Amino acid sequence: MTLAGAAQRPALTMPTRFRQFGVMNNTEMEPMARALAEAEAAQGRAEVPVGAVLVDGSGRVLAANGNRIVELNDPTAHAEMLVIRAAAEIKGAPRLADCDLYVTLEPCPMCAAAISLARIRRLYFGAYDAKGGGVEHGPRIFTQPTCHHAPEVYGGIEEAAAAKLLKEFFQARR
Repeated sequence: MTLAGAAQRPALTMPTRFRQFGVMNNTEMEPMARALAEAEAAQGRAEVPVGAVLVDGSGRVLAANGNRIVELNDPTAHAEMLVIRAAAEIKGAPRLADCDLYVTLEPCPMCAAAISLARIRRLYFGAYDAKGGGVEHGPRIFTQPTCHHAPEVYGGIEEAAAAKLLKEFFQARR
């Protein structure tokens, strides 16, 4: 899917459990739409299509980016790491306690640890990652006794759209 195609994407959907408990509303879904657009842009750069958006407590976007591992020759240039670094620079502080992170894929252990260290308030993610995830899968960083901060976590936001991007990307490389 291209960025031009993003404008034609149907309205975002949230899992029933979020509507039921009033966790998210349409305004809160906008950052995930932006994260999906960042994932599409990453795919256009031949990067694994993962996008992330970090917003402050008022909903203002502080940073948005997609994976840039290949472009920067940096194995830590995951979308989450890039937006955490950018937001910390903007805020002039290493702690982002009033911020929420939206990412299209369940964060890996490295990114989950960075989310904890940054004291991010809430994490919203799209597709689950049974192989490389570090939140709901793998080491489950936020449940470890050595984890100093665990954000509120909401998975499965736009899961189908995020998973489709990843599936198409990897199928094209086989």
